[in-house]
Amino acid sequence: MTKPRRRIAATVCQSCGMPLRLDAADRPDSGSPDDPSFCSHCYGAGKFVLPDLTLEQMQARVLTKLRKVGVPESRARTLTRRIPSLQRWKART
Repeated sequence: MTKPRRRIAATVCQSCGMPLRLDAADRPDSGSPDDPSFCSHCYGAGKFVLPDLTLEQMQARVLTKLRKVGVPESRARTLTRRIPSLQRWKART
């Protein structure tokens, strides 16, 4: 018997993949008040903060941030490979 897969959508920003609980640490309203599927870094005031950002640019931004906060390289690359499966990017592929 296989384990049920955990729903990524409920736990991470659907643009950058950041755990929404980490956004909640910075903001009491947990994620964007406009759309709880996205963090406050990606979505606000009813629109994406960087609307013209490409998937590749988002992956590069996230990889840079993960390195900056000390995430091991192999883990950072694994996390950025998941970005194309998120709601914002899945619609474009």
